[in-house]
Amino acid sequence: MSRNLSSGFIAGLYSQESDEIVICLLTVTHEDLDAPIYLSSDPTERLSADPLIYGTVSRGNEYLYLPFEFTLPDDRSDSPPRVQLSMDNTDGSLVAVLRSIATPASIKVELVLASDLSTVEVQLPALQLSDVTMDDGKISATLVADALINEPHPAGQFTPGSFPGLF
Repeated sequence: MSRNLSSGFIAGLYSQESDEIVICLLTVTHEDLDAPIYLSSDPTERLSADPLIYGTVSRGNEYLYLPFEFTLPDDRSDSPPRVQLSMDNTDGSLVAVLRSIATPASIKVELVLASDLSTVEVQLPALQLSDVTMDDGKISATLVADALINEPHPAGQFTPGSFPGLF
């Protein structure tokens, strides 16, 4: 799949030294959560002095800074996209949120540049939180798309039992 990426974004990804900083923004939604959780991979600006909170403001949303590492998926047609995500388990509140939900949360991944926070360069919508492992120091998770390739096609079959008028 081809994407139209800005030259600044490509420079931020591939240059050994660049003024461009690629920021990953995560939006976590779930029916059991009161409001979406917004997370940023970069401490772009100070959002609050007491308590001290850093984060990124993009399109009117405040994304809280939480240092995490992520691996973007390959654009392969034979398997659904997978994003590998790992973050430090420095605060027990994230573990409490993860343990409070029984079904997978939906995660939207967006990549923006620090120089243009309102323009989303890459968006991976509708990923599901999967394979979460937690220990004292680290939380690891896999974000996967709904595997449409596992759905039956066609959805129904024209058999004499289901459609006797056809036979």
